[in-house]
Amino acid sequence: MKNKVKALLANKDKTVPILSFPSVQLLGISVNELISSSQTQAEAMAAICKRCAVGASLNMMDLSVEAEAFGAGIRFFEDEIPTVESGCIDDISDAVNIAVPKVGDARTGIYIDGVKQAKELITDRPVFCGIIGPYSLAGRLFDMSELMMECYESPEDVKILLSKTTEFLISYVKAFKAVGADGVIMAEPAAGLLSPALAEEFSMPYVKKIFDEIADDDFIICYHNCGNSVQDMFDLVAELGADIVHLGNAVDMKKAFENLPSDMVVMGNIDPVLFKSATPEEIRAEVCRVYNEYSRYENFMISSGCDIPAESKWENIDAYFEMVKELYA
Repeated sequence: MKNKVKALLANKDKTVPILSFPSVQLLGISVNELISSSQTQAEAMAAICKRCAVGASLNMMDLSVEAEAFGAGIRFFEDEIPTVESGCIDDISDAVNIAVPKVGDARTGIYIDGVKQAKELITDRPVFCGIIGPYSLAGRLFDMSELMMECYESPEDVKILLSKTTEFLISYVKAFKAVGADGVIMAEPAAGLLSPALAEEFSMPYVKKIFDEIADDDFIICYHNCGNSVQDMFDLVAELGADIVHLGNAVDMKKAFENLPSDMVVMGNIDPVLFKSATPEEIRAEVCRVYNEYSRYENFMISSGCDIPAESKWENIDAYFEMVKELYA
């Protein structure tokens, strides 16, 4: 286990939820302003660290960034995270014609520079970059439902597309590493919609290739999957080479502890929607429930199950951190 991962485990009261976009409330800005400025992103990450007892700082979990660099159509909102409105190919056979973008194209340069500036502001804990996974990116470049069908009908064309998303993501993470990122969180939620057999062929090998290319003794690798079928493929997840597995609230985490190696940290899985819809008392109760269920496992760290929504109530976020601190006191 890497020293930085050991340090996280040794301080479980310094939890690591996927908490970034609620920072807009702390800065009094819009989501659109946050995603458009590297300086603002760094300031937002620093504001989270100042407000919350987090064990690591995370940049924005914006899963439209890489698709935009490839040429996908993106819909922007003033106070919501951007979404992919249209892919860049209409037929899977056109995958061969897709050009792999340069790192820095579209908003990828903003996100890289945001982490660089955050490293200058945040010096007392690891700083993570966030990326989308190769299969999830492929679905945004084509069509998520059709991509799954093409895994059966045109598997070689799908693999051409995956080879290109993988190539880009390797370069993207290396660029984050070059500016000082201490680790990466890869979100591969679309793979959680696949059967284990399809995931083994069309997601896991490409994820592993990325992890193999970026791995070193000091860089933390976290694999996030919030699809409920990931619990049927933990044998595959175990072979990815990740240091941390981050799981959604739909996942039976007990299966993770039964099937993943004990030196792989398992994080999760408070329902992120509760942070905007529940009361502080309900948040505290849910934190207690998850803690009581999994704290007996030494490699468990409590976290949100996915990205905490931008419009979440800060009284709920504060209640989460207060309850975690109390439980681990």
